[in-house]
Amino acid sequence: QVQLVESGGGLVQAGGSLRLSCAASRTIHSINPMGWYRQAPGKQRELVATITSAGTTDYADSMKGRFTISRDNAENTVYLQMNSLQVEDTAVYYCYAHRFGIDYWGKGTLVTVSS
Repeated sequence: QVQLVESGGGLVQAGGSLRLSCAASRTIHSINPMGWYRQAPGKQRELVATITSAGTTDYADSMKGRFTISRDNAENTVYLQMNSLQVEDTAVYYCYAHRFGIDYWGKGTLVTVSS
């Protein structure tokens, strides 16, 4: 079992930045990959970014160059640095982990970008 707890969401103006954190309940060395998804009102959940245990990252096209995912294995935490936020980035952001064939999700943190 892996519990994931997100934090760092909030209200920000367009062009601003936020950093999301995802704290795992256990060591993340064996969790591969971890990542972030988001779900905007009325839309399906979509990939934001993933990171493997080796540090290989992958981003959705619309996030490339603006968002950066990282992981701190010592702190069992994954981060998402979001810069140049746009109104279209408004969504609930979910932390994701895949371990031994099972997917785990956090409860999400709301990011609201105002114009």
